[in-house]
Amino acid sequence: MLYHLLYSLHTIPALRFLNVVRYVSTRSILAILTALLLGLLLGPWLIGRLRKMQIGESIRSDGPEAHKKKAGTPTMGGLLILFCVSVATLCWCDLTNRFVWIALIVTVSFGAVGFLDDYRKLRVSKKGLPGKVKLGLQAIITVAVVAYIFGSNLYDPSLRFRVALPLLDFNKYPLEMFAPVYYVLAVLVILGASHAVNLTDGLDGLAIGPVIVSAGTFLILSYGAGTIIKGFNIAEYLKIPYIPGSGELAVFCGALAGAGVGFLWYNTYPAQVFMGDVGSLSLGGALGTLAVLTKNEFTLVIIGGVFVAETVSVMLQVASFKLTGKRIFRMAPLHHHFELSGWAEPKVIVRFWIISISLAILALATLKVR
Repeated sequence: MLYHLLYSLHTIPALRFLNVVRYVSTRSILAILTALLLGLLLGPWLIGRLRKMQIGESIRSDGPEAHKKKAGTPTMGGLLILFCVSVATLCWCDLTNRFVWIALIVTVSFGAVGFLDDYRKLRVSKKGLPGKVKLGLQAIITVAVVAYIFGSNLYDPSLRFRVALPLLDFNKYPLEMFAPVYYVLAVLVILGASHAVNLTDGLDGLAIGPVIVSAGTFLILSYGAGTIIKGFNIAEYLKIPYIPGSGELAVFCGALAGAGVGFLWYNTYPAQVFMGDVGSLSLGGALGTLAVLTKNEFTLVIIGGVFVAETVSVMLQVASFKLTGKRIFRMAPLHHHFELSGWAEPKVIVRFWIISISLAILALATLKVR
């Protein structure tokens, strides 16, 4: 909204400097700052309201002993993230851009499912929504969005079902999938990312750190995929898919990163508030959607390596226990294994952040090795 208003004023001689808002790079920075400031300003108010409403976290009885002192800490702080992301995006994005609306719709819709799950945990049953119901609601949203992505004219027909792989020149290796296969892949990426972030959200600031790093990485990738600067095609130079219009997603990514940093201020150890499923499901859905829209489905495995490791640890633990009756890890997801191995919680968190940053750098490095 602000983008359209301010840019319309740049024709006035005294306000000609407002021409700068037409640049995606400028608006990405403004989105980061807007979301960050909103998060910092509104955080104390939301935490106070959650405490007053007695919306506190219940701690699983079989978890690490140190976690029991966290019982009662306000949860559903993901509402703050959703609000900041939405406001910053609507303020600084080109609202005629369909890529942005798709990403925002998935984020808010998954947040709504997470809200229902959190609310049920607090007011009805500690188990929240039945697993099949929660997954079913997310699947309905995802299938509808993916059907639109590949069934509309969002992409050029020659690009729609082509696959981008890390380390390979997109133009030299025109890999394509049959439409049904790509539909399934896209659905799995969005749903998988959502639940991977949800599994990772078990320690103070553990999930939001890699989310911020991932959002920043996708800001660079989406900007490169959809931006031409004075005739210079960044995507062609980097040998990645050129997707007209996708550059606007950089503003959404900026909002996501800024909101994440604002939330981390209150979520860092020892946390004053937890994000809850309303935050983790929506953030994971956002990352998965960004990967699909920019054709970075396989690059997401590198960028979100921490989320992948957490998910795989749960899958291996369950499979091993069912097949052999033995556990591979002391406890799953993986971060609990390290806690029970004697690592202090802050050490686990920071080291996972370091790994996330390293993987993001590795993912960006693949752009130059094609």
